[in-house]
Amino acid sequence: MRKLFLIVLVLSLVTRLVQAQSFRAGAALRVITPNPLLPISGGIGTPKKATEKKGDLFVRAFVLEKGTTRIAIVSVDNLGWPSVLGNKSRALIKSVPPGNVLIGATHTHSGPDAYGFPDQSGKALADLPYLEKCVAQIAEAVEEAVKNLQPASLKVAVGEAKGKIAFNYYAADLYDPRCGVIQAIAATGVNKGKPIVTLVNYAIHPEVIGSGRGILSPDLCGPLYDKIESKTGGMAIFMNGAQGGMVTADVRREGGTEANTWEECIRIGELLGDEALRIVGTAPTLENPSVYCATRLVEFPIESDMMKYIIKNSPLGYKLTGSDKVTTQLNLLNIGPAQILTVPGEALPNIGYYVKRHMNTKFPFLFGLTNDAFGYMLTKVDFNSFKRYEYISRTSLGEMTGEIYMEQALKTVAESPKPE
Repeated sequence: MRKLFLIVLVLSLVTRLVQAQSFRAGAALRVITPNPLLPISGGIGTPKKATEKKGDLFVRAFVLEKGTTRIAIVSVDNLGWPSVLGNKSRALIKSVPPGNVLIGATHTHSGPDAYGFPDQSGKALADLPYLEKCVAQIAEAVEEAVKNLQPASLKVAVGEAKGKIAFNYYAADLYDPRCGVIQAIAATGVNKGKPIVTLVNYAIHPEVIGSGRGILSPDLCGPLYDKIESKTGGMAIFMNGAQGGMVTADVRREGGTEANTWEECIRIGELLGDEALRIVGTAPTLENPSVYCATRLVEFPIESDMMKYIIKNSPLGYKLTGSDKVTTQLNLLNIGPAQILTVPGEALPNIGYYVKRHMNTKFPFLFGLTNDAFGYMLTKVDFNSFKRYEYISRTSLGEMTGEIYMEQALKTVAESPKPE
């Protein structure tokens, strides 16, 4: 009898150990569409009055867990989400370590001002109560995603997205057509075999509608969510890539015209959604994949007078380190065979290609505008080198931003284990 009891006890302990070490995933979202509508910000300058909306704005949270490692990936439908806001959410989140919480912006140009852009008199028009509400909703979405954690398997794929989706406005073919997809699939329960969440990583400016038409919208990201969710039943989440200078939605038409309509948002969003599902569709299912997270603080000097003015006069209360320097969080994730690096701004495509080429994986992901959104990131040889680059150089922290990022990102890669 005693022998039988010991066998049962050992089996119970083994079962608990296996469960503790198994890969789990969970997802949750919150609607953050302001009601009444707020003015729209597409960048530096005075926000434009919103008179209607097309689709809702969201916070979307994807939580992964393996053993004692738990990570939250959050996407916010906004132009950018500064760390001064992200850190407030991290302080509210109790179930995930602050360094393991990644918060990125989709970069829609049709959402409320989240930077607190000051005008020439130093006055900012950002709605601070709305931003505080979003801060709380990010934390709520992450905590709910933790509660929704369940045993899962994984599919990872990277492939070229076909069709008329994006192009480089400065030089048409200089963009990254690769689309990375991570899909967590329920391993047990009534939804066994069905996706819990599908993450799409692609470099593009969601600015089909733009900021000057009075339409508040997630832009092409809204139809992307709808297409994937209608086909999979699970939640969709979009993380942007290296889309700086100037990778935008391909709305070109014959005769030099553009289709800047909600219908064009639907066309591009649905096409990207279909392509993402095609790319991941034939990927092998990975049981119990490994998960790893590294965090590094990176310091950037602020050389741009415009960026200094914005950071020092914004009501958000940006914190400077030393004399005219900012510090941000850089993350590296290994999720199964995928390796992910965060980018705290809009890196130019050549930076994206260079970093991806030196990552330890065949499945490289870059999460742009994640953990911060410090404007454009150029290499020193591109900075102020062409008339075409005048605007993006002016709205960059400085000449060395891209260089510092590449050095620190690849140093993090070198110090981290290879994905399994």
